[in-house]
Amino acid sequence: MARLIDVALVVLALEAVILGGTYLKRGGPIAPRDIVGQLLAGALLLAAVRSSVAGGPPALTLGLLAMSFPARLYDL
Repeated sequence: MARLIDVALVVLALEAVILGGTYLKRGGPIAPRDIVGQLLAGALLLAAVRSSVAGGPPALTLGLLAMSFPARLYDL
């Protein structure tokens, strides 16, 4: 299960690179500041799930969840 989450995190990182590159090359369609909250919150939530599934320390899981909250607020 942890490997699937790792794959999702890699896909998320690739998405960020592709969208950023598209914006730099063509000037659109989505500005990086408009998607950074979504991508960051998603990555932090996936990392929290991975930490939990892999048996990581509860403090790490809670910390990742806590860090995702401001990113989600920025997204809103």
